[in-house]
Amino acid sequence: MTKFYSDMTVEEAISCFPIGSTEVEVLDDSEDFIGFLTIEALSAAVQQSDLTKPISHFITVNAPLQNLRNYSIPYDQFQAFFESDLCRVVFNALYDGVYITDGDGTTLFINQAYQRITGIREEEIIGKPMSYLIEKGMISVSASLDSIRTKNQVTLTQRIRNGRKIIVSATPILSPQNEVIFVINSVRDITELIRMKYTIDSQKLSFQPISQLLPGSEQVNLQEIIIGPSTTPLFKLADKVAKTDAKILLQGETGVGKSLIAKYIHAKSSRKEKIFLELNCGAIPANLVESELFGYEPGAFTGSLKNGKMGIFEKVNGGTLFLDEIGDLPLELQVKLLKVVEENKFMRVGSTEMKEVDVRLITATHRDLATLVQEGSFREDLYYRLNIVSFEVPTLRQRKEETIPLLEMYLKKFNEKYNEKKKMTPECYEWLTNYSWPGNIRELASLAERLVVTTYDDTIDLPNLPSFIQPVLSRKTTTHSLKEAVSELERSLILNAMKKYGTTRAAAISLDISQSALVQKMKKFHIRLENESN
Repeated sequence: MTKFYSDMTVEEAISCFPIGSTEVEVLDDSEDFIGFLTIEALSAAVQQSDLTKPISHFITVNAPLQNLRNYSIPYDQFQAFFESDLCRVVFNALYDGVYITDGDGTTLFINQAYQRITGIREEEIIGKPMSYLIEKGMISVSASLDSIRTKNQVTLTQRIRNGRKIIVSATPILSPQNEVIFVINSVRDITELIRMKYTIDSQKLSFQPISQLLPGSEQVNLQEIIIGPSTTPLFKLADKVAKTDAKILLQGETGVGKSLIAKYIHAKSSRKEKIFLELNCGAIPANLVESELFGYEPGAFTGSLKNGKMGIFEKVNGGTLFLDEIGDLPLELQVKLLKVVEENKFMRVGSTEMKEVDVRLITATHRDLATLVQEGSFREDLYYRLNIVSFEVPTLRQRKEETIPLLEMYLKKFNEKYNEKKKMTPECYEWLTNYSWPGNIRELASLAERLVVTTYDDTIDLPNLPSFIQPVLSRKTTTHSLKEAVSELERSLILNAMKKYGTTRAAAISLDISQSALVQKMKKFHIRLENESN
């Protein structure tokens, strides 16, 4: 029997919720009972689109009580309404399915939405008892029969012959003598709900080509950008400070789009006609950073060019210099950078002559510069000179509303690049929207390209995702032996390590095993091994 744990997601609970049950017990990590998960709570979570939330948000401590409020109406009144054209027009206008039986469980009416959801046609079941549908395998259980038996509202999950899983809520209509005369069933398809949510979300936000934001002359090597509620204040501030020469510090995790914001500021500034140059301070060996930034005189050091070399500051004179990962700049070079920041002056390596430049400086880092200052690895005076205007760029997991437009944008880009026509299912979009994205937009773009070039079908679905992103039903089945329990724990640890570190080499180090041993275990547990370059 399936056990339900508090850290399971709503989507996991739906996939293994016992057919015909109205509630299940929920345990914590210590196997202690902590409450009930009712099918009503699960249905509410689905309607709110909280599919990736833990079920701990929806459990109730007390045993669920049946809803004792029954609906009573004289038979002839309801019969007159049911036989009216208005009734059928109303029911057929509903997006949810409607299934009506009499007090014996005989099918009287199904609306068009029910036929669409289940694939069961009206002529197959009108006049047939619910027991007939169960015998023929059309449905797994009947909410109507349970409602007739209990004279109460009943909500349960039901499996249809087409393999779909639906949530059915049955409400009995009682006569003044407290007898069930009709049962009205409301039917919701979980898959349809996900698709509806995707459609609504995609209408709320879509990518904006940079051409809509900048005049033609200001389009400086910029691609499409996504602007949502979380990033609107950033671009509003960028519009304001772009008109000045104030030093700007962009802070945020790797891959959140700091470089794009820097380019945007340059494109909106008075320097837009001049050069924009980006340098990653962490990508250049420490002994070469100084010569790259400031240049050098002929014969300044062994191996130098005989005519010397112009530095980046000279090349960018009049334009904008974006120094990424400024926190990685060697301490001894921070003094020289401070001179440029304060006086717009510097000396080439091997020279005694000061050169003057006019450069707009934008810096960025994924590290906490304030902490580096306290630790003595970053100069305090330089920190305050660079941090005139500070931007805190949110992570992708903090701006979930931008995930789908970003995926659509990159799928379009790589479809054009590789001459493909890949599309992603709403279920896949839904799952990726709630993925943590430790690599932020850079990871998202990489995943989109990987899916475009590696999938065989034009439709990208959940099984096409890398193993460390795919939904895993944790502890779905009860283990029957110590060996099975150990295997389950091993598989879980490996999946978590691969999700966190991304490569077998790094994951193996974290698990304290060899890389070859990890690869063998991944094969054993059928965990897909992605191509690696390291």
